Amino acid sequence: QVQLVESGGGLVQAGGSLRLSCVASGSIFSTMGWHRQAPGKQRELVAAIDRRGSSNYAEPVKGRFTISLDNAKNTVYLQMNSLKPEDTAVYYCNADALLSGVRHWGQGTQVTVSS
Repeated sequence: QVQLVESGGGLVQAGGSLRLSCVASGSIFSTMGWHRQAPGKQRELVAAIDRRGSSNYAEPVKGRFTISLDNAKNTVYLQMNSLKPEDTAVYYCNADALLSGVRHWGQGTQVTVSS
């Protein structure tokens, strides 16, 4: 059974930093990433990374966020720097199973950036 466990969310002032972690278990994954959903908005991609380390970022977070992957631990990290109030959202980890292509989701972790 696939499980994704996220940690690292919280409350931070604008300009501050947070680091999110997501540990995946139960399968081998081709790609892992982070999405976010703010109140009243659709879930959107933040960043994704594949097993080779190739990554991509949404425009609003480029230069501020860094995604990394520890393949041995099936753990994906999101280092978030220079946080802005508009980064406030629930952040969801996703992991795409290598063989089936099924996308699995974590439970979400709240990130709140105060101005």
